Amino acid sequence: MSGPAALKHVPVMLPEVLDILAPRAGGIYLDGTFGGGGYSEAVLETSNTCIVWAIDRDPAAIARGASLATRFPGRLHLIEGNFGNMLALLEAQGVRALDGVMLDVGVSSFQLDDPARGFSFRAEGSLDMRMGESGPTAADLVNTLPAEEIADILFQFGEERASRRIAKAIVGARGEAPITTTTRLAEIIRSVLPPDRSGHHPATRSFQALRIRVNDELAEIERALDQAAPMLAPGGRLVVVSFHSLEDRIVKRFMADAAGRNPAPSRHDPRGLAPRAAPRFRLVTPKALRPGDAEIAINPKSRSGRLRALERLDDIVDSFTQ
Repeated sequence: MSGPAALKHVPVMLPEVLDILAPRAGGIYLDGTFGGGGYSEAVLETSNTCIVWAIDRDPAAIARGASLATRFPGRLHLIEGNFGNMLALLEAQGVRALDGVMLDVGVSSFQLDDPARGFSFRAEGSLDMRMGESGPTAADLVNTLPAEEIADILFQFGEERASRRIAKAIVGARGEAPITTTTRLAEIIRSVLPPDRSGHHPATRSFQALRIRVNDELAEIERALDQAAPMLAPGGRLVVVSFHSLEDRIVKRFMADAAGRNPAPSRHDPRGLAPRAAPRFRLVTPKALRPGDAEIAINPKSRSGRLRALERLDDIVDSFTQ
């Protein structure tokens, strides 16, 4: 889907994101996961002088953003690349400090709803799952890795208790013919699992796990957080929307550490003897915010959303030079 209509997609918890980010005139903001452009568009509409830099690894997302960039000439700047590499991408453009960063991590609805991308088992498509255009596909993983590695992926990234049983079935099935489509993989998984009492398809956790592994998503989030926080100007805010426990756990831990909210080392640990540095950030959201009932009724996919935010306190903007 492309063109202006594609940009009418409303992202999850948009009012909450805008309220916390509080875009100001002349501010410089980063949308690290551009997707359909909903967050970027909303920020740009709050002021006629603020600027948004937007990153996405998906060339299709960058192409979709062209019409939005035309609406806001000189104010929306699109960059193709991984948001975990934001520091280098922005440094190359001469951007050294930001008044706010927004990250909506995970797969976008545009990717999920396109059968050709291979993210969903609800329609037949090539078993790809890449958010960009490089690297191994999900088909490469299920057709080449040993059963033990497949099981580890399903357990670690999908929290799938039946990971070994599923991996064994995958290896057996690929011995008959390569697994190249989403529907075939889903049927292989369904054949060895009982119906899920929650009503979810038995392949849900496995597809999530493969997608995360293909795109190195959790490590990408860690890299992005490490780079986003020090780029914030005083009073700048980092707002992150995540959609499952593995993502949210990383965000929660990072923000608590940055705000000095994690417990001090044990008194038996020599590190506990050193004075703790004053925190350079504060938690804007002591607890994760959740979508309201009205939003969930309109967009059921938002149900699992979690929003956390952090604010820069000090007056030192870290150097981009490492």
